[in-house]
Amino acid sequence: MRVLVVEDEVFLAEAIRDGLRLEAIAADVAGDGDAALEMLGVNAYDVAVLDRDVPGRSGDEIAEWILASGSGIPILMLTAADRLDDKVSGFALGADDYLTKPFVLRELVLRLRALDRRRVRRRPPVWEVAGLRVDPFRREVYRNGRYVALTRKQFAVLEVLVAAEGGVVSAEELLERAWDVNADPFTNAVRITISSLRKRLGEPGIIETVAGVGYRIDALP
Repeated sequence: MRVLVVEDEVFLAEAIRDGLRLEAIAADVAGDGDAALEMLGVNAYDVAVLDRDVPGRSGDEIAEWILASGSGIPILMLTAADRLDDKVSGFALGADDYLTKPFVLRELVLRLRALDRRRVRRRPPVWEVAGLRVDPFRREVYRNGRYVALTRKQFAVLEVLVAAEGGVVSAEELLERAWDVNADPFTNAVRITISSLRKRLGEPGIIETVAGVGYRIDALP
């Protein structure tokens, strides 16, 4: 999952970004509304976390832009205002969820995963295919009942592949969805991560390479 965090408090923004990365969630940070709109225009995000009070375009304006774009990106409003009227106005702008500062990072993670799960075809809370069990909320993976320890990046890549439900995912899309804005588009990180992920998952191999196209989960390895 890849998330855009729009927050002008530098310390908080960095803490959120680093905390999400520990949960295998790629996070880009925009310190003002103008930067946020620029990033939304060039990157694909699964969820947007918006502070309503940021310099430049406000969080409300960003929410309106997302809604008008028809992208379907879920919006989580993040703000210090906890009055009911503020929440009502936020939901009226198109927000899908609301979290008041201060908050516990774990709650933010759970809300983000819930929003992502509902975003497309009401994804199941746990994916199961060909002996593979992937639980995004607990960040746990089992293969034929055996627990598989994965790095954060390996888990992020596996999550994207499983969510495709057998569809082919290109290396470019994996880089877009599992890495942040600092990723080098010419890197071989995807190939290396896929290779190490295959080793962790063991035999029979479940990740198939579709020559010249990308990768997919083989439901019948």
